[in-house]
Amino acid sequence: MTLNKLSLGASSAALLCFVGPALAGAQDTATGFVAGAHLQLQNRYVFEQLDYRHGSSFRATNGERGKTQVRESGYGLMLNYQSGYTQGLIGLGLDAHAYGGINLGTEADAARATPRYVAKDGQDLASSFGRAGAALKLRVSSTELKIGEMRTRNPIFHSSDTRLLPETNRGWQITSADIPTLALQAGRFTAWADRNSRKNGGDLLANYSGANADAFSFAGGAWTTPVKNWSLSSYMGQYEDHWNTWYLGSFYKHELAPRQSLAFNFNLYRNRDTGAARAGQVNNTTFSLMTSYATGVHKFGLGYQKVNGDTPFDYVNRGSIWLENAMQLSDFNGANEASWQVKYDIDLATLVTPGLSAGVAYTRGSGVDYSRLTSVYRNYLGYSGSQGKHWERDMLLRYTVQQGAAKGLALQLRYGVHRVNQAQGEANIDQIRLLAEMPVQLF
Repeated sequence: MTLNKLSLGASSAALLCFVGPALAGAQDTATGFVAGAHLQLQNRYVFEQLDYRHGSSFRATNGERGKTQVRESGYGLMLNYQSGYTQGLIGLGLDAHAYGGINLGTEADAARATPRYVAKDGQDLASSFGRAGAALKLRVSSTELKIGEMRTRNPIFHSSDTRLLPETNRGWQITSADIPTLALQAGRFTAWADRNSRKNGGDLLANYSGANADAFSFAGGAWTTPVKNWSLSSYMGQYEDHWNTWYLGSFYKHELAPRQSLAFNFNLYRNRDTGAARAGQVNNTTFSLMTSYATGVHKFGLGYQKVNGDTPFDYVNRGSIWLENAMQLSDFNGANEASWQVKYDIDLATLVTPGLSAGVAYTRGSGVDYSRLTSVYRNYLGYSGSQGKHWERDMLLRYTVQQGAAKGLALQLRYGVHRVNQAQGEANIDQIRLLAEMPVQLF
């Protein structure tokens, strides 16, 4: 049975056969639908300024050139409800969410043609916007089936939460932790809501081809190996009538001495066109490797990333790219691109105050070649050059209040700079972004 033909009934039957009544799992400790419920309110404020004054050739997806300088600010509220499970062999529950955003001064003549935070309807920016959704959940042992509107987390279908509101998807998903050392997932999703969407149920969208599809299906999981501090993960997926994707990830951490370690994080993606191939011919292998050395409060990293293919490494959902050089302003995923990254992070808890940390990163890419792009990518992005190169510099300062009435309040300041040559095709940008968020546990 192919991945895109997995049926809900077949998957549910497989779920029941897989766990078996003899296995002890999370359902054995179910406390009830109401007794096990949780409700949290997440408050988030975002201000961002993007400065395009350095000769940027950036064009929005509608073809309009970027403004000289754009600003957005908004306040987001995210109400998340998780019920407990009814008791018995099969537990029943419900997850629900309501997201709302308020425009705090973003004006149409001072924002991008495609706003990043505030919703837009035609030519008008919303003063407020929001959406809501829910998912029914069933659990047997430690295996759970969800059906409805939800967020997902895996390297090929991941819901981003890096702006004002999270993105969500509509479909079904099975997760299982019944086999020791294995965390398994499978799912099929047919609709999508972007981070600044006014409503659910939009068509699935590929980030770089701009191509829509009826469904994305996936299966895979993560394995905690017998080797200490070594984990492996692998996923297979299909963007219907566009491409099949396969992912392999590995993380290993070696303790050199107390508070001193060496870590390796590897990610590999393989995309090949399938079915009607609506994004054109896709034959892309992309990988990244980050080596990190930590000593005390300091952490140093050196990363390398390579795209092998005549199209950019493309993905569905805004967060489905777990490559190390996917940075704040660029993914460094151009056709045939090679990129390097150096980074440094410091925990300032003992040096300055608890909860304070900082980091800097510099990434440089070259060899970008868009001369053999299919028309789908060329028409959407407007790219056609070769010998493209660019660099990005990012700085981050983050502080989380550790105690008192404001405990949990997180403040984050980002400053990023991105510079390109004409062949690379993205934007010359200076970015300042301020984020503040406060979680409130209601019950």
